[in-house]
Amino acid sequence: MMRKFLKPPKLPASADFGVLILRVGISVLMLTHGYAKLKGFLSGDHSFADPIGIGEELSYILTICAEFGCSILLVLGLFTRAALIPLIFTMLVVALIVHGEDPFSKKEHAISFLIVYLTLFFTGPGKYSVDSNLYK
Repeated sequence: MMRKFLKPPKLPASADFGVLILRVGISVLMLTHGYAKLKGFLSGDHSFADPIGIGEELSYILTICAEFGCSILLVLGLFTRAALIPLIFTMLVVALIVHGEDPFSKKEHAISFLIVYLTLFFTGPGKYSVDSNLYK
């Protein structure tokens, strides 16, 4: 069942290029956020929001893992669908909880990432990915 979940669907050649650009492009953008958080955490600053009540430090670590670690997996196209789940969850938390009471303009950034992550979840990583070679 896990193999079926991770196996990318076949896409037309032009769609494979589009998915590659989308996957790498959005990951590079998110990496900038994750890297900044990672640097802050490694410098000893462990203060962070606790929007879902699991503690500041654990929230920080999970956010770094999603924004930095999962974005690297996404660039490679490795375990793409599995890597998208924490990213989707993180963007849902940011849009609906962290900025839940804020105007739409504050939520828009997270929603933009969320839309791309959901699209990639349904299309898969495309032909130009590690997953494509792993699950032939």
